[in-house]
Amino acid sequence: MPQESIVNKTWFRWTILISLAYVAVNIYAIYSEFFVVMLIPFALAMVLLGFYSLNSFFYLTVFLVPLSIPLNLLTGKLGFNLAIPTEVLLIEMTVIFFLKLLYDGKLDRRVLNHPVSYAIYFYLFWMFITSITSTMPLVSFKFMLAKLWFIVPFYIIGSQIFKDFKNQKRFVFLYASGLIIVIFISTFKLALVGVFDTTYSHLVVRPFFNDHTSYGAVNAFFLLPLIAMVIIYRRQLSPAYLTILIFAVIVFIGLVFSYSRAAWLSIIVSLGVFFLIHFRIRLVFLIVLAGVLAAFFFTYRVEIMYRLEKNDQDSSTNLAEHVESISNISSDASNLERINRWNSAFKMFIDKPVFGYGPGTYQFQYAPFQLARDQTIISTNFGNWGNAHSEYIGPLAESGVLGTMSFLILAITIVITGIRVYYRSRNMEHRVLAMGLLMGLVSYLVHGFLNNFLDTDKISAPFWGFTAMLVVLDIYYRKGSDFVWKDDKQPAKKR
Repeated sequence: MPQESIVNKTWFRWTILISLAYVAVNIYAIYSEFFVVMLIPFALAMVLLGFYSLNSFFYLTVFLVPLSIPLNLLTGKLGFNLAIPTEVLLIEMTVIFFLKLLYDGKLDRRVLNHPVSYAIYFYLFWMFITSITSTMPLVSFKFMLAKLWFIVPFYIIGSQIFKDFKNQKRFVFLYASGLIIVIFISTFKLALVGVFDTTYSHLVVRPFFNDHTSYGAVNAFFLLPLIAMVIIYRRQLSPAYLTILIFAVIVFIGLVFSYSRAAWLSIIVSLGVFFLIHFRIRLVFLIVLAGVLAAFFFTYRVEIMYRLEKNDQDSSTNLAEHVESISNISSDASNLERINRWNSAFKMFIDKPVFGYGPGTYQFQYAPFQLARDQTIISTNFGNWGNAHSEYIGPLAESGVLGTMSFLILAITIVITGIRVYYRSRNMEHRVLAMGLLMGLVSYLVHGFLNNFLDTDKISAPFWGFTAMLVVLDIYYRKGSDFVWKDDKQPAKKR
């Protein structure tokens, strides 16, 4: 028998066996309602794509981030949760990256030695230390692993991909493309109901987002970078310009109908920061202004608190009334619950000020620290309704004072890097996009006072991705750089 015939028969038998096995597994998955098994071929295909073209794998993941859904929706309660398929892809990408790194050892050290990278090292180092001392080590190390599979793909791998400036715009476009789909679906659901209010805006974003606040945060994150891209393309009436312009309008609509007061506020503050940076307002003036405002608050604090407590405007379908409800600390359940969570976090911090209770443990540990007078109709004692609602206060409870300091250092370093790129870059496109990226990050850093979503793929992707872009612009594209980058290849000297 010819050798080729034997090989063909062998391949045919293996194909039949694998196909039958896959059919059997799917029958079992349908019978047991464990549908996630059906994703195995997709996961294997992604592994092959990752080894063949890590760039394509990266772009596909970015597009799918806004469209990911919780694993629990497919399988029920498993004791853990993942965003499907995004976090599975991110885990695969992280593993593939380290395998490639072991094989060829190629990684640009200028990114690794950047101040933002050192801030990230300190952030992760202290998270590791407090995971060891955690009251729930398994929860804390799982939390830290999740941070790694967000940071490695979007920051480390992203920084290598973003050396080509076109890829930075591609990242914004691809994520926005996935987000546009979610906005269409959510707005269509609202239109079907015929009632545009906070209750339905909370429900229609599911299963893609947990609630309207995270949905609003993502829309705020991308609105200003998209406007920056509109400015970049404004001189050419091309399909790219019209597409980005339409995207910006749709994201603005999504932001409005998210009914997220924190997201609206973050955009206003970001615009204020833009004017401060653009017009180069001196730091001394800002310090004096902050001092005057602080003195005013402490002088009239009794009157201010009285007026806040007299505000009984709850969330409303009327946009003006909904904005007014931001300062309602007398009857608005959402605002009062935040205060309850913050008070609990501060009590946890006082109890364990150095190491905290451990990363990711707040939701399981805060219930005993609630006071009856602080609890609201949406309070819970079962650790199933979210976290500390602050990127700054939450780490106090989970990782002590250095936990919050590590995030503050990271945030300040990112902002300084963005400002430096904006001031020093000689290229208009680089300056405009850098400002858009920085304002997107500032919108979330402001939003972070009222919510914390950095443990989710929806926010981690733009946060670490935009950070990587600013670092790359700072290293390779600012004034005085010796290199220009083309098509992800080795740098060529300027002529």
